Amino acid sequence: MNNPLMEVDKLRLDAGSQTILEVDRLALSEGQVMGVMGPNGAGKTSLLLVLASLIPPTSGTVRYRGEDLARMDLVRWRRRTAMVFQEPLLLDTTVRENVATGLKIRRVPPAEQKTRVSEWMDRLKIEHLARRSVRNLSGGEAQRVSLARALVLEPEILFLDEPFSALDRDTREKMLEELSAILRATRTTTVFVTHRQSEASFLADTIIHIEQGRIVGSQPNGSSGC
Repeated sequence: MNNPLMEVDKLRLDAGSQTILEVDRLALSEGQVMGVMGPNGAGKTSLLLVLASLIPPTSGTVRYRGEDLARMDLVRWRRRTAMVFQEPLLLDTTVRENVATGLKIRRVPPAEQKTRVSEWMDRLKIEHLARRSVRNLSGGEAQRVSLARALVLEPEILFLDEPFSALDRDTREKMLEELSAILRATRTTTVFVTHRQSEASFLADTIIHIEQGRIVGSQPNGSSGC
């Protein structure tokens, strides 16, 4: 892979005396959607959090466009990424306010905020919920808000930690189809953690398998919806 967007070299993450991640090398190219699979406790989410610089590795290097993240200004890095967790983690306010949160923090001009928020609420089919309190949302609606809040930032890298795991099958499949179309249209580089083979096969173009903190398999996915 020439000039990867992100790459990992000799990464290790310890928790006390236990090594929970040991990844010799991993590379992510621009526009790639990488699925990360493995059993519970395999280290999938830990890898995601290290890549997102939410936890530091014990040793090894994570680089973005060739630059060591450990030496990169954290604010500059954060402005290039967005993350969606299993739980939506929404603020106790309206849908519109939640979607606009990151843009306000980044001091995007109000007119641009309005345009981008409306665009992404429409793309995630939540425009009709704009004034509704997040307390009155279904699980699927809340996760749509969370996705809109991330995608409105137009991140270079999107980190997804099992965002559909709590949803019923019909809702999950519909959202996977919509997200696949969005990632294909925007070419947003994505790391997608899931324990469902069907989700990884549909969304990702490359799937890596982790067991006991180590990558035990990696292959291109020819059936990806992307």
